[in-house]
Amino acid sequence: MINKRLLIKNLLSHNDENSFYDKKEKLSLSNKEGKAKFIKHVCALSNSNPENNSYIVIGIRDENNQVIGVDFFDDSKIQNLVNAYLINPPKIQYENIPFPGLPRYKVIGLVTILPNKESSYLSKNTWKYPKKTVFFRRGSNSLPVEGDFILGNSNKNIVEAIEKNASNNIQLTLDGVFDFFNRHKNEYNPKYKVFKEQFVLCWAGKKSTTKDSVFFSRVDIELINEQVQLFYSALDEVKIKINDHSFIIIEYILLGLEKDEAHYPLEKTIIHFNNNGKLEIIKEFLFEPPNYDTTIINHIYEISNNVVYKIENSIPLSVTEHEDVYRLPNNYLICYLNGFLDAKEQLEKAKNYIKNLEDKTTYIKYKDVIRVLRKVKYH
Repeated sequence: MINKRLLIKNLLSHNDENSFYDKKEKLSLSNKEGKAKFIKHVCALSNSNPENNSYIVIGIRDENNQVIGVDFFDDSKIQNLVNAYLINPPKIQYENIPFPGLPRYKVIGLVTILPNKESSYLSKNTWKYPKKTVFFRRGSNSLPVEGDFILGNSNKNIVEAIEKNASNNIQLTLDGVFDFFNRHKNEYNPKYKVFKEQFVLCWAGKKSTTKDSVFFSRVDIELINEQVQLFYSALDEVKIKINDHSFIIIEYILLGLEKDEAHYPLEKTIIHFNNNGKLEIIKEFLFEPPNYDTTIINHIYEISNNVVYKIENSIPLSVTEHEDVYRLPNNYLICYLNGFLDAKEQLEKAKNYIKNLEDKTTYIKYKDVIRVLRKVKYH
């Protein structure tokens, strides 16, 4: 099995950007330019490496290879993005890799582009790149093809050697388990489980009981052999189920108006371990939003918009309106789920104000709501 942390170190230390490897400081998939550039690099790396994996490492400052990390990126639908913009899209994986020296909430993003025997090209106009454009790698650059294009095939031996040098061994596995336990306090009750006699999974979380249901928050899950990490924040609430071949996480979201709140299942993540030495991470969207009286939702929407208007125009907020700010993420989420589709844009107008609040709880909730909205939009 490949130790992803070692793989990234080998890529950074052994190679500059080239025809099978690229590095980025961050991904910007929320705007047309950032999305188009990501698609371009995926297309180019795929076309230049039909017989081997190719990689994009996220969270690296390019000029000096400084490992700065990025926020945990929970986007299980990134494959859908590639499928939507490319003909003959390669299969890709995005993984959050914990890395020495980074804060707990930072990781290195690793995009793995699997071998693809067919040439990929744009299925539609994308930013400034016209439909049917084919990209390939020339050194560290992703360039459009001029004239006929033949798939590259020169990197197989190099990439296989790098991956072999990043293989796991017993010491790395044990070091990973001990490191996980040392990083988590007893109150988070760190545990480990071995699946299929070869996969070692560690997890820890803060336990709470609500109406006879057991939830965990601030949950860390790490696949030691793969150096893959899943993370749920202090505001997330999840249930965990374990059997002989799967580790199952069901994420819930607390929704409601004032005291009328309830837990709604949002998404199920299944880490399934196969007998053939491979694993799958499967996500299933579960969310069914609550519906509220139209008059109440209209009133909440108007109050929220008034607060945002004052924030935009630097008008002082009343004591009550300051309290409304703390409820903005939750209120706009409920409004969006009940038909106010511009609620997301309204919430984003208050982002900088919320981010600069001394109490960071509202900003954490803001990021959580944006994540939920992105999931809902995909479905």
